[in-house]
Amino acid sequence: MKFLGALIVIWLVIGGVAAWQRGYFGGAPGTCAEAGTIALTVVAGPLNYMGANPQISCELPQPSQ
Repeated sequence: MKFLGALIVIWLVIGGVAAWQRGYFGGAPGTCAEAGTIALTVVAGPLNYMGANPQISCELPQPSQ
């Protein structure tokens, strides 16, 4: 159990480094899409170093007229 916990912590630290290298921690995210991209990069961070490039794109609903 300790091994799994340590593995998860290491995984998230690597993901944080990947997000930092992409410049995602320069300021607060302006949209939900930016926040989602940051979260996905942190969670899938080690995959970045294996060639994956996770990105989220979503179109926000516009207010009615």
